[in-house]
Amino acid sequence: MRIVFLLSSLASILAVFLICWFLFANGLPAILKIGPLKFLLRQYWSPTNVPASFGILPMILGSIYVTAGAIIVGVPIGVFTAVFMAKICPKPIYKILKPAVDLLAGIPSVVYGFFGMVTIVPFIRNFFGGNGSNVLAAALLLGLMILPTIIGITETAIRAIPNELYDGAVALGASHIRAVFSVILPAAKSGILSAVVLGIGRAIGETMAVIMVAGNQAIMPAGLLDGVRTLTSNIVLEMGYASGLHREALIATGVVLFVFILLINLLFSVLRREKTR
Repeated sequence: MRIVFLLSSLASILAVFLICWFLFANGLPAILKIGPLKFLLRQYWSPTNVPASFGILPMILGSIYVTAGAIIVGVPIGVFTAVFMAKICPKPIYKILKPAVDLLAGIPSVVYGFFGMVTIVPFIRNFFGGNGSNVLAAALLLGLMILPTIIGITETAIRAIPNELYDGAVALGASHIRAVFSVILPAAKSGILSAVVLGIGRAIGETMAVIMVAGNQAIMPAGLLDGVRTLTSNIVLEMGYASGLHREALIATGVVLFVFILLINLLFSVLRREKTR
């Protein structure tokens, strides 16, 4: 059984290795052919023009803007909801709230996309102008989509804190809310950081819902009300008909996205190491 467990654990490592090999073997030659600086910093993506231009800076900024907006929306709501569920919520309400949060995690992204099209996009169009498909719509929708991840992991982290810490804070004169926010949350910061990182990974990797509400314009976004195209959307929208250098450039876009996720995980590891010192 030890051999079986060892092989099972090595399977995930092998999967990551194969993914890395495929991406870098097919993407790096395209980056070198186009030019790393031109590929990363050029502001125009027009693979069908002559000459073709493969600049993914608009998509990089689009992914960053949308993900940052989702974190701004989702993290405070998710953390406060987790605190409520773990330390404040009455049991009758918890029995309703917990399945509702779990149900949010199981809703397909295309359903979220339809919800954004019929509610968020018209709301933004009516109150802020424009066509409604923009950075703000995508950020609000992704902020909703990452809530189950952040709520679930944060609640688990809070419940894992020993009750003795809370009891000691109350015994020293702290109120219930003060004990939760001054003692319990700082003690659970490692788990909360994990929730945030996983939420960022979900937001930056989401495709279908973003395609349906973001506008899909491969141009430099100048504000929250401008249409935007993310890295994942760019791959999905054009991979079906791409060929030659165009297809290789899309795979190279996947390499950039993979490096983003890797850097986020490394940053999380550094932050967690600093917090535990």
